[in-house]
Amino acid sequence: MDRFIVSARKYRPGSFETLIGQENIAKTLKNSILRDQLAHAYLFCGPRGVGKTTSARIFAKTINCLSPSADMDPCGVCESCKAFDENRSFSIHEMDAASNNSVEDIRLLNEKVRIPPQIGKYSVYIIDEVHMLSQAAFNAFLKTLEEPPAHAIFILATTEKHKIIPTILSRCQTYDFNRISVQDIVRNIKNIAQQEGVQIEDEAIHVIAKKADGAMRDALTLFDQSVAFCGDNVTYEQVISNLNILDYDYYLRLTDNFLMGNHTPALLILDEILSKGFNSLHFIGGLSSHFRDLLICKDPLSAKLLELAPSVIEKYKEQSEKCSFEFLFSALNITSQCESSYKASGNQRLHVEFALVKLSTINCEKEKVSEKVAAPQQEVKSEIKKEEKKEPITEESIKNNPEEATIPQESKPETPNVKEGKRQGPRSIKEMMQQAKEQTAKTERVIPKEIGTDSFDQMRLEAVWMEMAESEKSLQRLANAISSTKPLISENPNKIIFYVSNEIQKEWINSNCKLRLEAFLKEKLNNTNTELLVEVTSQEEANEGKLYMPEEKAKYLLEKHPELKELQKDLKLEIK
Repeated sequence: MDRFIVSARKYRPGSFETLIGQENIAKTLKNSILRDQLAHAYLFCGPRGVGKTTSARIFAKTINCLSPSADMDPCGVCESCKAFDENRSFSIHEMDAASNNSVEDIRLLNEKVRIPPQIGKYSVYIIDEVHMLSQAAFNAFLKTLEEPPAHAIFILATTEKHKIIPTILSRCQTYDFNRISVQDIVRNIKNIAQQEGVQIEDEAIHVIAKKADGAMRDALTLFDQSVAFCGDNVTYEQVISNLNILDYDYYLRLTDNFLMGNHTPALLILDEILSKGFNSLHFIGGLSSHFRDLLICKDPLSAKLLELAPSVIEKYKEQSEKCSFEFLFSALNITSQCESSYKASGNQRLHVEFALVKLSTINCEKEKVSEKVAAPQQEVKSEIKKEEKKEPITEESIKNNPEEATIPQESKPETPNVKEGKRQGPRSIKEMMQQAKEQTAKTERVIPKEIGTDSFDQMRLEAVWMEMAESEKSLQRLANAISSTKPLISENPNKIIFYVSNEIQKEWINSNCKLRLEAFLKEKLNNTNTELLVEVTSQEEANEGKLYMPEEKAKYLLEKHPELKELQKDLKLEIK
C-alpha cells in the first residue's frame, strides 16, 4: 500500500506555469533569468500558504537547470533537476530560521557559502521564516548578504516583513505575494478533485475556498479533511458540518424575519444555532458579512465582489431586492456595534438577542415615523383647502346676510371628548387648528347685530385686553402671547397693534384667531370699526423695559412706590 501524500505536497507546483495566483511575480522572475539579471538576494514576503517557498524552489531549480525550456521552465530530466526532485541536491540548500536562529547557525551558513556548487552555476540558499533570526544573527549575516561569492544567491521568505531589520531589507529585492482569490482556489480544487476521482458540489468548494482565506495550502488541507469525512462524494451539508461552518440558510431566514418585524422566530433561530455549539461572536460577525453581501448585490457592478457559488448568489440577489438601502445600512450599524461591544458585555447572549430585536424593529420604526409625519401634513393640507374654499365673513356680509353669521349646530366639526384642563401631553397640529376654528365659530355666532362706535383710550384697551387673554385660556400659548404683550393704539384710533415675537406666530394668528379676537374687541369696546393689526417686534424691542438685574428691580420699586422710599429713609435700609 502506497503511503498517502497530502494534496498540498502532492500537487505542489513544479514550474512557473503551474504557479497559481502569483502571475506577476512569476513573470518577473522568468524575465530576470532570460536577461541574466539575477540579484544576489531576494526577499519573498506575504501571508501563509500563498507560494513563497514554492516560488523560491522553482526559481532555484530553474537557474540551475542544464536545459531549461524557451519559457524558462525547468526540464525535469537533467541531473540537476533530478537531484532536486529527489532531495539530494548539494546546490540548493533550505534552512529553517525558526529553529536555526542563533549566531552560531549563521556562522556555519557563512562557511558553507564559500563552497561552489557541484552541479549547475549557482548555490541557492533558501532561508524560511527569516524574521525569526535573533538581532545578533541578523548582524552576523549582514556582511555575507551584502557581498556574497559570485555563485551564491540568497532567497529569504517571511510572513512578517515588519520584523526584519532595515539593513537586511535594503540588501534584497523584495517581492510581495498576494492572497489567492477564491476563484483561483475553486478552479484548483476542481482540477485536483477530478484527478482524484472525487465528486464535490460547487457550494462545498466555495465554502472551503472562503474558509481558507486566500491560502492555497489551507484550502487543500480542508479539502483532504472533507474527503476523509465524506468519502468520494462530498456534499455541502457534510462540509459545513465537518468544518463547523454556519449554513447561509440561517442568515437568509433571519433576514426574512427582520424584514417582517418578527423578533420571536429570530430569537428561536439564534437558540437553535447556539445549541449546535456555534460561537455567538462568530454568528454576529457572519450576520454582518451577510448584510454586506446583500448590500453589494443591490448594484450589478458590485455583485462581482460576491465570493459565493452561482446558485447561492441567485438567492442573495432575490433577497436583496426585498431589502432597502436604509434597512441594510441600519442593520450593518447594529451588528457592527454589537460585535465591537460584545466582549465588554456581562451577558453576551442577551447582548446578541437585543441586537436581533433591534434588527426586527427597523422597518416597524420606519413605518411609524412615516405615518406620524404624513398624517398631520395631510390633515393640515385638507383643513387649509377647506378654509380657502370658504368666503371670509366681513362686516358687510353680516349686515347684508345676518344668517351667515350663524353656523348651524349640526355642522360643528366633531372633536375628541377631552375635558378642558385634563389634556395631558403636547397637542397635535390637527387639534390646535380644530380648537382655534371652534373658538372662531363660537365668536361668530354671538356677534351682536348692533355695535356702536364708541371711542376708547389706552387704559380701557388694556383692561379689555386682559379680559381677552383670560377668555383664551383654552389655547394657552395664545393666552400667554396676549397677556405678555402691551397693545398699542396706532395713529388711526380704531386700529390696535398686537406685537408678536416671530413670523410663524403672526401667520398662525392671522389665519386662525384674528377674526375672533377682532370680534371680541369690537364687542367689549363697543366700536364696530376696531381693527387688529398683528406685527412682529424685534428682540431688542421685546426685551426693552424688562428688568433683569437686582439693582434695576430695586430702582423700579422705589420709583413706583413712594411709601417704600419713605420707609427706606426712616429705617435707613439699603435695598438691592
